[in-house]
Amino acid sequence: MSEETVIDTSQVWAWLGEVPDPEIPVISVVDLGIVRDVAFDGNAGDTGEWVVTITPTYSGCPAMQVIAEDVESALRARGLQRVRIATRLSPAWTTDWMSEAGKAALKGYGIAPPSQQVIDISALKHGVKRHAIQEPEVPCPHCGSRHTLAISQFGSTPCKALYRCLDCREPFDYFKCH
Repeated sequence: MSEETVIDTSQVWAWLGEVPDPEIPVISVVDLGIVRDVAFDGNAGDTGEWVVTITPTYSGCPAMQVIAEDVESALRARGLQRVRIATRLSPAWTTDWMSEAGKAALKGYGIAPPSQQVIDISALKHGVKRHAIQEPEVPCPHCGSRHTLAISQFGSTPCKALYRCLDCREPFDYFKCH
């Protein structure tokens, strides 16, 4: 049996949980929901490969190449020599895939995490249900006030909007629900 097949998939997930997002380094690519699947493709005794499936946060995300390289490098540094990155575009990534730990990390970094669920994928075989999107109530990640105002639908990256707190007066990014 090859050395790589002895490694448990949960261990690979844990290693990937240490790979930071290149644009927001306080959140991992796992907590962001970019890593969709981890699997060993091969049989015991076979020279198979680890396949890590990733999904971009939005079509054309410029960080995907860096993320793929970082994921591959992290696994190779742990001794996995046969690693393949697969990109899956469907279903499209949604902020609903972010972990609670990831949302807390965003808030601690000064970025308001998504405040509502957008897509229900729990019964994907029956089709995607889209929730009606209302103007979100975005609490300030600095002082917690809900007295905030959207300044621009585009923040430091296309997946974020720019807000300002009307109490502490601080500007902040809001990770838009999508």
